[in-house]
Amino acid sequence: MVHAPSANKAVKKKKSGSNGASFDNLEIFLLHLPTTIWYLIFCYAPMFGVVIAFKNYKPKPGKSFLWALINNSKWAGFDNFKFLFKSSYFETMMKTTVLYNIVFIILGIVIPVSLAILFNEMYSKKLAKTCQTMMFLPHFLSWVVISYFVYAFLATDQGLVNNLIRKMGLATGETNHNWYRDVNFWMYFLVFLNVWKGMGYNMVVYLASITGIDAELYEAALIDGASKGQQVKYITLPLLRPVISIMFIMAVGNIFRSDFGLFYQATRNSGALVSVTQTIDVYVYKALLERSDVNLSSAAAFLQSVVGCITIVAANLIVKKIDPEAGLF
Repeated sequence: MVHAPSANKAVKKKKSGSNGASFDNLEIFLLHLPTTIWYLIFCYAPMFGVVIAFKNYKPKPGKSFLWALINNSKWAGFDNFKFLFKSSYFETMMKTTVLYNIVFIILGIVIPVSLAILFNEMYSKKLAKTCQTMMFLPHFLSWVVISYFVYAFLATDQGLVNNLIRKMGLATGETNHNWYRDVNFWMYFLVFLNVWKGMGYNMVVYLASITGIDAELYEAALIDGASKGQQVKYITLPLLRPVISIMFIMAVGNIFRSDFGLFYQATRNSGALVSVTQTIDVYVYKALLERSDVNLSSAAAFLQSVVGCITIVAANLIVKKIDPEAGLF
């Protein structure tokens, strides 16, 4: 009987502790609930539309999309994919998408990693922060805004570049150069625009990883007489390898996707540049805009998703085989 009060206190304490734990879980649940709802509405619910790729979708006035899909659209099997593969643009858009993405992946790792290492070694932290901010700003600009800036430089009549060429006496003819018909120029300029817009964001990711490296490792290397280059080679890059591997896998997963704004908006949809701008995403948009071909667009988008899933799994397996601790999953 003497120990009864203490036993009751222990039971009450246990109950209050369990209630506190459940309350903490409730807070965590409420925090992730808006994100979960967003993904359910905008990512998972639209996945039902995948069946359009295997149907001959025909809308009917006065009827909803779901009714037309179920009652007014016949199954087409793989006919939409066959038509896509036989398209005259299929080889061009596949080659353009993949080749550009290979270049973007390589430069999207080499340049940001190099810049992150250089900024980390700057003695003036204020100057480093200023440069980081200036390089990070293009990431927040939309391609529509960037396209107007590009047009101000490359416009045929009053563009800054043509005006400078004319005033410097470098013009070879009486008419100004039409940059929006110059395929060779845009072949490299598209790479420049992509790197310029994205390197600031990627650099910050790598710079955050570098700042998280234990400073004692560099101090020990400095005592042993290691130079800056040796510190980068034997400390910084090996410890950055997991982050580089994750960024590489995620980039490879999008190798069959392209930045629509870069290839369509920045080039102002110039017909003369089709050979360097006709990516899968641009083709899907044009199929919807010009021909209202929902079936073909759905087939192309579905093909992108399937191949992207395969490539990201394959890239992850290859990376894990090289370094078992560097995989994404």
